[in-house]
Amino acid sequence: MASTSGIEASAISVLKRAVELDTKGRYTESLICYQEGLQLLMDALKGTTDEAKRLAFRQRISEYMNRAEKLKNHVEKEKETGKYHEQMHIANNSTGHSYQKVFGHFLDEMLTEVHIEDPYIRQGHQIYNFLRFCELLVVSSCPVKRIILTTGVEENNFAASCVKLSSEEDNINHRSRGE
Repeated sequence: MASTSGIEASAISVLKRAVELDTKGRYTESLICYQEGLQLLMDALKGTTDEAKRLAFRQRISEYMNRAEKLKNHVEKEKETGKYHEQMHIANNSTGHSYQKVFGHFLDEMLTEVHIEDPYIRQGHQIYNFLRFCELLVVSSCPVKRIILTTGVEENNFAASCVKLSSEEDNINHRSRGE
């Protein structure tokens, strides 16, 4: 088993990140860090025999747990009212950001309609990215009935873009019906 001081240092690092994300309004990411940090603190508590340190751990666990509960309730309330907004920054050339990783935590039994506003879904690769996102929605357990895309028009290639999008719409409809 790792040393208690190593677990404690890891907990401190993860919980600092949770507070940082929390203050930036990145609540879902913050909540994950709070949960991981709390688990590490509980592991450190289990491995500690010093009563003063155990008391300090319990107090910190209680404080962070209360904040995590408030965040969880806030996020759930915002989701229910349709007001939840989250912004995620993905650095150029970074990898490991699948649609499932980015959007998976939003796919639940309450999701019935998706509105997408992107002014630049025109090129083939952009359409395929949109299609991959739609496929995620279709194969997930959420009961999505409508996907609405609002995008810009490339004036010199309008007809071709419409044909591509219409073709992809047909593909999605066939997949959602299991054809």
